[in-house]
Amino acid sequence: MARRLDRVNELMKREISAVVQRDFEFPNQLVTVNGVEITQDLKEGKVWVGVLGGSPGPVLEKLNAQHGMIQKRVMKRVVLRCTPVLKFYQDSSVERGVDVVRLLEEVDELPKAPEEE
Repeated sequence: MARRLDRVNELMKREISAVVQRDFEFPNQLVTVNGVEITQDLKEGKVWVGVLGGSPGPVLEKLNAQHGMIQKRVMKRVVLRCTPVLKFYQDSSVERGVDVVRLLEEVDELPKAPEEE
């Protein structure tokens, strides 16, 4: 069952991402669907969204307000026993990754210690 759920999660992620890119406009922001977790009974789904270039608050509010429309469009392409109710959450992993890269660049710029013989 877990493998089937993994396939459903990946398929939902791909389709939700397509709907968000096609039907929503977020000026000066990059919005990505980073992950989807559907419950085993297929009734609820958490959608993890990454937002670069601004505050994620308005983006999440807009997506959660329009979750019914998103569900409807996704379910036209994904046929499941029941339609999961989607809720959108902030995924800050991309921001953390950018911070780690920035820190690594800072460490690389530090003066090197003299080598001992």
